[in-house]
Amino acid sequence: MSRPQQPLNQQQQQQLVWQIGHALATPLPPGWQQMRVEYRAAGRHVEVDLLVTGQDGLPRPVQPSPEAVQLLGNLRAGMYQPGRGTWLSAILIYGSATVLSTDFLADVEPPWRQAPPQIGFQDELRFFPRAEQSIPQWLRQRAGLDATPSAEPSVATPLAETPEALRSPRVHDGLDESGRPVVNREPLSPAERDRVLEYLDGAPVVLASRTYDADAFDPDREPLVPLNFRTDGRWYWPGAVAYYLREHDVAPDPELLGHIRALRFTLPEVGEPERELAVTAITGQPST
Repeated sequence: MSRPQQPLNQQQQQQLVWQIGHALATPLPPGWQQMRVEYRAAGRHVEVDLLVTGQDGLPRPVQPSPEAVQLLGNLRAGMYQPGRGTWLSAILIYGSATVLSTDFLADVEPPWRQAPPQIGFQDELRFFPRAEQSIPQWLRQRAGLDATPSAEPSVATPLAETPEALRSPRVHDGLDESGRPVVNREPLSPAERDRVLEYLDGAPVVLASRTYDADAFDPDREPLVPLNFRTDGRWYWPGAVAYYLREHDVAPDPELLGHIRALRFTLPEVGEPERELAVTAITGQPST
């Protein structure tokens, strides 16, 4: 377990990322094309998954070297920010001669293989202390800081086989006396907001209009809310969902958000049958 150490500057972080790549690659046979390592931790609980893509283009799981796991822990500790904490999960992707991407998430619950016990989250807050405002609600619950029951892990919605099985989110939580929308949802961190927007905007459009709707949160604004629908084969949602997240930081319906988190923000493949099913669910008529 790596605890806070002397903070690493940007150059030192980049150097350590390269060292991690070298430690991961050293035991591998020559000819690999890509490595993707995902590191998840809370306190002393650590999970590491390494996928290596060979010359055949197929990714295969590989046991990471102990040295690489230790270096990943050092990187996590070195990126600790007083009062802010450090990241709980990271995804590093390497090409054969370069670092392709790095993604560090400090406020989003990782997709655990096996959820850590409560003491793991308590240790996380002892080893990497956070100010009250930097402890997300789910982490407070997992660490037993709130009297409310621990949140259940997010579960992805299964692929719909009928139009009735497709889910549709609430854009907001109701209206006040003046008819303005009311929202009672936890705001997303900037990092998670970007990943959720990428998911919402990446799904295929199944119905669209050339016109735009008025902004319910800012009626005096020029109408810019997209009048379209997208689907991932499990849910379908109006363009307003991504618009209000982008423009007003309104998080999606908690159930849709849990679904996206459970899928690790990775959009499933959506074929023509799934698109036609969504059109039928939206319009009540089969697509033509």
